[in-house]
Amino acid sequence: MGPGRAALLAGASVEVAHLAPAAVRLGPVRRVCFPRLAGHGAPGHVALTFDDGPDPRGTPLVLDRLDALGVRATFFVLGEMLEQSPDLGRELAARGHEVAVHGWHHRPQWLPSPARDTAELRRTVEAVTALCGVRPRWYRPPYGVLTTGLLAAARRSGLHPVLWTAWGRDWTAAATPASVYRTLRPGLRGGATVLLHDSDCTSAPGSWRATLDALPLLAARCGQLGLTLGPLREHGLTGRHSR
Repeated sequence: MGPGRAALLAGASVEVAHLAPAAVRLGPVRRVCFPRLAGHGAPGHVALTFDDGPDPRGTPLVLDRLDALGVRATFFVLGEMLEQSPDLGRELAARGHEVAVHGWHHRPQWLPSPARDTAELRRTVEAVTALCGVRPRWYRPPYGVLTTGLLAAARRSGLHPVLWTAWGRDWTAAATPASVYRTLRPGLRGGATVLLHDSDCTSAPGSWRATLDALPLLAARCGQLGLTLGPLREHGLTGRHSR
């Protein structure tokens, strides 16, 4: 084997190793093999989480709706969005919600870059701590793409990765409150972690409105099932990355 081919194979091996953990993005894989990473928690609790904010258009209305329902949630914020709306970040914490890390930019980190991964996560952790006055505990990578590099960077930043067990597909232009609830409902059971969005920065314009009006349906269903709806801090997760 020539040196050029050997180098090519070595590079390919590095990329395969880097991307291997990203298989947890596949729902059946993470639910069966990595339940804690998927967000399986306490059997009497459903964790409510939001991605992509804070957004001055959607987040304030979502916060008001949650107040009306008496529900608290975990918000996975983007550093660049928090930098643009620091007052909203502070409001998240002031209203009793949990602030977590979604990364600085909303983009999948497919190629290995340990320095980039570490720097961007550290930058986001520092922004949340400084602007919201809280130290974040949880991390969810954009698109659920958790690579080896991001996993290592999260651990170095003291973050525990958590994905989701149920979502509402609320990012599409066709989403309605009924469709969001209908998509979520089969996954609404004890220990579930629900993924929704309070921002349309990476979604169809105004798609968060469907989420807003699906929240009362979600809360009512959890009540019917005798389940408490709340943030990840009350979900009974240990922060371990495996079973």
